[in-house]
Amino acid sequence: MKTVNISLQTVFDNALRLALTNNPAPHIQMKKTTHRTITRRGVVWLGQTCNLHCEFCYFIDKIHSGHHPEHAFMSLEKAKKICKTLVEFYGNNAVDIQGGEPTLYREIFELVHYCRGIGLIPTLITNGLRLDEKETCRNYKDAGIRDFLISIHGLGDTYDMLVGRNGAHARQMKALRNLQEIGIPFRFNCVLSKPVLEQLHFISDLAIKTGARVVNFIAFNPFEDQSKKGRRSTSNVPRYTDVRKPLTNAIDVLEAAGIEMNVRYFPICMLEDRHRKYAYNFQQLPYDHHEWDYASWAWTGLQPQRMKEGDPSNPVQLSTSRWIIRIKRPFKNISKISFLRNLLYKVHHLISKSTGERKEKDILYRKIAKVHAELHCRYAYGKKCALCIANDICDGFHGDYAQIFGTGEAVPIIGDSPIGDPMHYIRHQEKVVEKEDESWALPGGLF
Repeated sequence: MKTVNISLQTVFDNALRLALTNNPAPHIQMKKTTHRTITRRGVVWLGQTCNLHCEFCYFIDKIHSGHHPEHAFMSLEKAKKICKTLVEFYGNNAVDIQGGEPTLYREIFELVHYCRGIGLIPTLITNGLRLDEKETCRNYKDAGIRDFLISIHGLGDTYDMLVGRNGAHARQMKALRNLQEIGIPFRFNCVLSKPVLEQLHFISDLAIKTGARVVNFIAFNPFEDQSKKGRRSTSNVPRYTDVRKPLTNAIDVLEAAGIEMNVRYFPICMLEDRHRKYAYNFQQLPYDHHEWDYASWAWTGLQPQRMKEGDPSNPVQLSTSRWIIRIKRPFKNISKISFLRNLLYKVHHLISKSTGERKEKDILYRKIAKVHAELHCRYAYGKKCALCIANDICDGFHGDYAQIFGTGEAVPIIGDSPIGDPMHYIRHQEKVVEKEDESWALPGGLF
């Protein structure tokens, strides 16, 4: 065990040598808030073209297949139309731009500049390899980028193995150094795959030392291409009980440093009581301003908005009605069915008109969250879950995970009465307030 620890420490020291700078940009004290409102952040997929091949990537098949309709990047004109719709139809004021790998997109600087100009504050979700050139980072700052969400899925050889490219870790650490020197904010995403568990507290320490504003720990779930049978097994998916201890240590490290962290798609009972305020299942996601608005996400997630060819389909809030969500898949080709497309377009306006009040929208988004978990992902509850007071606000165990490991790991949260408020835990979390977002930190704000 001692040899392993020394080896991990060496890996971490080498990472710091590459990532730390002697000339960091001036530190900005971040405001924080416990006030919660529904997010207005959208998402755009430019195309599933990437320079890495992460084994846990949701879109791994689309990335491998150059002939897939979602593989190639869309035109700048199409991307602009989608972004404009996010603002004018869905009322979004921030956007996550992703690919595949968005830094490979030829017109990315122009798209970032366009988004900033129409009031859609841009973030790039990236592996960061293209940011190892300082001049590239300066170009992003000049274009109006707000921040980068960087996929730190491991350190050293572990990272290179997981993403399928030697030298990728070194380039990523150089990117962190460049962003610090130029003064562009960044956050971390970390997928909780089996090989990375022993490195979690080092990744937390890296976040602290490099100045990451937020760290997201994401359960390795079978969304999109990962849902195919046989792709996930005990060799790459860790048990929740095996994740619990290293994750607890990593969260404690970040908490002591005052850095925001979030745990995505993880059963609430698998977190320590003191850490449940960081648990974001589907019902909690709408209250994180770094997550996506269910309404616009339902539209940009449709294939016409994710492939190179064709125009975007008419904007329709498929997620504004439970029955519409349940028949969402048959409407993937809705752009070809003008009658239904126009009908649903009108439905959106009728429903939107009746859901203007905040309370009604909260109820609606909660229903959407339950459908995502129960229908789309087939989450399962074990026998012990029925005894848990948080059962109604927790998704339980992802259906694919339950097939591999079962649901016996559940540890019921015991209390006097059931919890019915999705914000019961997360309302106690202090979340970062970006400068452009200060309005939502106040009761009655714009969000």
